[in-house]
Amino acid sequence: MSGAIAIVGIPTALGGHRSGMELTPGGLRALRLLDRLRSRPGLAGIGLRDAGDLPIEPGFRPDSDPRVKNRGAICEFLPRERDLVAAVVTPAVASDPAPRLLVLGGDCIAHAGALAGLRAARPEGRLAIAWFDAHGDFNTPERTPSGNVWGMPFAMICGRGDEDLVTAADGPTVGDEDAALFGGQVLDEAESRALAASSIAHFGAGMLATEAGRAAVDAWARVVATRVDGIYIAFDMDCLDGADGWAVTMPEPAGLSLDTAAATIRTLAAEIPVVGFGPTGITLANGDAARTADAVALLTEAALGRPGA
Repeated sequence: MSGAIAIVGIPTALGGHRSGMELTPGGLRALRLLDRLRSRPGLAGIGLRDAGDLPIEPGFRPDSDPRVKNRGAICEFLPRERDLVAAVVTPAVASDPAPRLLVLGGDCIAHAGALAGLRAARPEGRLAIAWFDAHGDFNTPERTPSGNVWGMPFAMICGRGDEDLVTAADGPTVGDEDAALFGGQVLDEAESRALAASSIAHFGAGMLATEAGRAAVDAWARVVATRVDGIYIAFDMDCLDGADGWAVTMPEPAGLSLDTAAATIRTLAAEIPVVGFGPTGITLANGDAARTADAVALLTEAALGRPGA
């Protein structure tokens, strides 16, 4: 795809019980993420427009609700995120290419608002989603073991969950048959069963490191490409192998290598136009922040950069 990249920060950790992710958009900018992006060969010469952060105050608030933490605050900011995203990806002149979206999270709830905004900007279009995450994020208030809404956004995007949460995300914004989970390995039993009963594809971390796994991803993307107009790539950085010291909120062992993650994204981008990419799940105080910012730049290049650059 051609067109500039519009950057939006979603400084929230309202979806759960840990603070830190609400500081990530500002922290990545302080680490000169835009300069890191411009230094990537595949992004050289592509316009970057930073639209700043969506105001979310407070970005983190403890809540002991066992079903839905910070329900009201989440239902309030998601429509505002939708409107901001829709505005920044709508070209000033209708004949110009639409900007692609780079979402800087925050927790994974940011992806639900991003999909809502992309759909609002392209109401006649059909979108797919690639959900990269060590966790399923496919819980609902009925089956959650924690009440953490950051464990629910993939389900919300696919139209599952309490009506107020799904409505706030304009769900469903993606059909099950156009959705896939990449790198999921720590799933609660109920969400695992729900995913297995759906038509959502699932590519595990071990499989993605094999030739057969790469071929399976390519086949999935080729089929989905025949019926969608674009794909959004949601990338919780905890899908990367926790042994590598990434600055993530919930590291898990035996995840994807950075090279495998980037190669998988390139496979998707070769078949389906990528309309947006969102790195989330980062807590910069938890590991090598500078190296994590470099990884964000590399993965953004894989998703939104020029092929083969």
